[in-house]
Amino acid sequence: MLDAPIPPDAALLDAYSAAVTAAVERAGPSVVNVAVRKGRAGGAGSGVIVSPDGLILTNSHVASGAEALTVATAEGRRFPARLLGDDPDTDLALLRADTDAALPAASLGDSAALRPGQVAIAIGNPLGFSSTVTAGVVSALGRTLRGAGGRPIEDLIQTDAALNPGNSGGALVDSRGEVVGINTAMIGGAQGLCFAVAANTARLVLGQLVRFGRVRRARLGLSGQLEAIPRRFARAHGLDQATAVLVTEVQRGSPADKAGVERGDLLVSVGGEPMLGVDSLLRWLSGERVGTPAELVLLRRGDMRRLTVTPEERA
Repeated sequence: MLDAPIPPDAALLDAYSAAVTAAVERAGPSVVNVAVRKGRAGGAGSGVIVSPDGLILTNSHVASGAEALTVATAEGRRFPARLLGDDPDTDLALLRADTDAALPAASLGDSAALRPGQVAIAIGNPLGFSSTVTAGVVSALGRTLRGAGGRPIEDLIQTDAALNPGNSGGALVDSRGEVVGINTAMIGGAQGLCFAVAANTARLVLGQLVRFGRVRRARLGLSGQLEAIPRRFARAHGLDQATAVLVTEVQRGSPADKAGVERGDLLVSVGGEPMLGVDSLLRWLSGERVGTPAELVLLRRGDMRRLTVTPEERA
């Protein structure tokens, strides 16, 4: 009997499988199950170990208000945990596992380097099935969704790697096994519409939660998304950057509104710093910006405008 012919794309498929497997082997041990007790109710989610001494990132909607928390590693070790702080604006929370054991920590990657179409691998504990892996691609970047409190969660990664209840707080990793996002949401009834908080945002929130137990922020009162600067506008104004922040909403009475920002403006820079995407704006809006006037440069229908904006502290 003759052997069946080997499909011409078999080697390509093997390479893909090998990349996914290697990424999971690297990142998988750092993903934990998070068991939550809130009153008489119980729940579960996932988390990502980000330091060997037991710091764990998860979602705010998983851990906020918990009376008791327990984390279980992929190896089956269980530890009580406590909530150090949470940030509903990014749907992130920080836990500490009560253990003296060194835990396997994940490596946070650079989410700003992601490109649509790149391999994306989700690791978590959906519906109680521990250490579950799904794979897909980065579908889009810079997405915005409304959080539980009605505020927009910005700079989200959209992926078609399948997420289900219990995946919340788990890892979205790239082909190198670096965590590029913290899984946060799916669109019920839709196929392949899942979202993760970008790792660069998670890194900023992590630092603030460790230091202050909360995230102190300035605000401009606008929402935006990543947008390419049309080449003809970039050439006309001598702009080196390829992307900016497209203003999708301006809150009435906000600093942005008072400064004259309008929906549809392309935000190029604030305070002399280029706004290459929403993560640039979030990074700029740190607590020390509160009350300090800054120059805001934007494009409006191809014309460059310079405005002065004074950020206020976010409540």
